[in-house]
Amino acid sequence: MDMRELAERAKSQLAEVTGLKPVTVTGAFKDEKGWHVTLDMLEMARIPTATDVLGDYKVLLDEDGNMLRFERNRTRMRGAPMEKEEKA
Repeated sequence: MDMRELAERAKSQLAEVTGLKPVTVTGAFKDEKGWHVTLDMLEMARIPTATDVLGDYKVLLDEDGNMLRFERNRTRMRGAPMEKEEKA
């Protein structure tokens, strides 16, 4: 399974579990635990769309693309600039 397929599986499974609409995949990598996919999900639609509330989610998939776990890290407005994470 290629990364595009894994990203699509992560989006569809997370949408099914949360009832939220996927916006975009923002990252993906593989390690010994499986595939880690980071997504933005639409948590609240607003007008104008720049004020939509997005959730930043991390999903862990196994080798077959099955979701093992997910977590929401934070929420933000769509128009808000992304903050760089501090490295410890």
